[in-house]
Amino acid sequence: MKKLVIAEKPSVGRDIARVLGCKQQGKKYMEGKDYVVTWGLGHLVTLADPEDYDKNLKTWRMEDLPMMPERFKLVVIPQTRGQFQAVKSLIERKDVGEIIIATDAGREGELVARWILLKAGNKKPLKRLWISSVTDKAIRDGFAHLRDAKEYENLFHAATARAEADWLVGINATRALTCKYNAQLSCGRVQTPTLAMIAAREEEIRHFVPKPYYGLTLSGKGFTFTWKDRKSGSSSVFSREKREEAFKKTAGKPVKITEVKKVKKTSHVEGLYDLTELSRDANQRFGYSAKQTLNIMQSLYEHHKILTYPRTDSHYLTGDVAETLRERVEAIAVGPYRVFANTLLKGEIKGKKFFVNDQKVTDHHAIIPTEQPVSLSLLSVEERKIFDLVVRRFLAVLYPPYEYGQTKITAECEGEIFFAEGNVPLRRGYKEVLAPEEEEKGKILPVVKEGDVLSGLSAVRTEGKTKPPARFTEGSLLKAMENPVKYMQNKDTKAVKTLRETGGLGTVATRADIIDKLFGSYLIEKKENEIYITGKARQLLALVPEDLKKPELTADWESRLSGIAKGKASDKKFMKEIREYTKELLGQIKGGTGTFRHDNLTNKICPNCGKRLLLVNGKQGKLYVCQDRECGYKERISRKTNARCPQCHKKMELIGSGENQKFVCVCGHKESMKAFEARRKKEGAGVSRKDVAAYMNKMKKEEKEPLNNALADALANLKL
Repeated sequence: MKKLVIAEKPSVGRDIARVLGCKQQGKKYMEGKDYVVTWGLGHLVTLADPEDYDKNLKTWRMEDLPMMPERFKLVVIPQTRGQFQAVKSLIERKDVGEIIIATDAGREGELVARWILLKAGNKKPLKRLWISSVTDKAIRDGFAHLRDAKEYENLFHAATARAEADWLVGINATRALTCKYNAQLSCGRVQTPTLAMIAAREEEIRHFVPKPYYGLTLSGKGFTFTWKDRKSGSSSVFSREKREEAFKKTAGKPVKITEVKKVKKTSHVEGLYDLTELSRDANQRFGYSAKQTLNIMQSLYEHHKILTYPRTDSHYLTGDVAETLRERVEAIAVGPYRVFANTLLKGEIKGKKFFVNDQKVTDHHAIIPTEQPVSLSLLSVEERKIFDLVVRRFLAVLYPPYEYGQTKITAECEGEIFFAEGNVPLRRGYKEVLAPEEEEKGKILPVVKEGDVLSGLSAVRTEGKTKPPARFTEGSLLKAMENPVKYMQNKDTKAVKTLRETGGLGTVATRADIIDKLFGSYLIEKKENEIYITGKARQLLALVPEDLKKPELTADWESRLSGIAKGKASDKKFMKEIREYTKELLGQIKGGTGTFRHDNLTNKICPNCGKRLLLVNGKQGKLYVCQDRECGYKERISRKTNARCPQCHKKMELIGSGENQKFVCVCGHKESMKAFEARRKKEGAGVSRKDVAAYMNKMKKEEKEPLNNALADALANLKL
């Protein structure tokens, strides 16, 4: 009898098939002597929409709410029906005696496979492949240690409970709000508190009043001493009078050294990457969205197989993975990493306590390179940037710490305290990997001893103003979703603990999609790299029930779902309470007294239904959108581009169509497509086909060259 392997995506399925020796190519599967390998296309089966229970529910009416199916139906997703039928027929084959679940090793991956098996009516025994990378070695090891699928029954129950609970709350509350206020309003237990956090930050900025602060320095003889207020211990005060008093006392007076303290210090690199921190750094350095970073990571994991599973919330490795560190270092000993890797390979490579801890790894360990040899020439510029972040962080944790000598000098002048600090680099350690081109200069102070007196120093007044909190970027929003304690209305100790234990709003696997959904619903918009809340979102937050805006709600859900996954809590009890909670939410929405009015109506008429169109700022540019949800008409006005303005160097928008297309910038610069192409051709004259060929040859030889050089970036956008 043969064994049927079900992977989550075609690329992973084909990799597994190759390792298992399945060479016979079917249309939607691959077959060998002992195995048949097929795949989903992500989800093939999902929860049925309301209209699948009753056709009348296709029309949204308040009187039909709440919608509470006694038993949830599963339906095949129409777009992937062909693949589902192929998988179903393979499950039913008489020569298939066992099914091996090989979808992604996590809660959602479990749901993908189990729903397919349920909808197909499978009765055959199940095994589970649980791996964190898709290299040939990992696949072989995984098949050598297959687990009984019963071990993951509770994980499936938790995944089902999550999906059904989100269906009940999300669909009922969204329909109720839309019907009540006659506008396209959506809410959910993760997206709404995320939106509330952005609104809270915007309120902080709007009501922020800059406050002046004052300081004092004494400079000369190679020193810059900073004044420290005795009472607060701060180097600046909000009282100009207090600073002036210190200035009058110390100006032109000698300074006595009261303490010279020298210590040797070390600093370790931050831990290994999880998906949230990687997405944050990619957003800060390259402007990539969370979704874009995840997609690039998926390619590096599935297609190139050179990085491990991306959807992880851990910064740690397990002990058994730490035993493979040498093989992973050998695999990345190429291009700009060869020198660092070879340095490590000369000695013993061991896991250190600050990044190896079995207790701090749940489903998946931190993101690190696999044992698969790397060919940098096969990576796109975007893939190489993300790969570079991960590899350098990986090498850095294996390198020695950064060491420096710190000198702290305390001085006194007319009863006022001053201090100066200096650092002398002793050993660059991990900084060689993270910033090889930077020279560690440090700040060397002149030699003095306790009791020395310095005279002739210049007193200089300093001052500034406090700044408002920064607006969210996608990177900082991801971090806030991971730890939203600051935004809790009631900082109950138990709720705070739960939020921290469950990882905040959503999961590491869903946060990028949540942010994308907020953009897609026109609840947030982006200006440069900063996120702004829309008028529609402000009104929605005023109308939505208070409970749905609190981070505590999703934290409570995730805590209970985690309990279900571990077999410590009942999914039936959880779902019973969710049904009651849904009824409470609907009562609050139906009894609401607020109003909603579109603040972005235009005089342009929808060609389909005749209603006035709304002007919205989408993630990729401006659009006209019909105000009628059932009409759904959209018309793009402009789209954002990577083309830079020749005046202010900001990214320009492309408006119009055909020959009338032109670029416009916020600074007022306008440029026709024809003029733009002529300027681009002139500016890019130095990049020839010969340059391209030379660049590709260098990549193939993996010579040591700067990762993000100007030529590479030019080639990324060059049409040849």
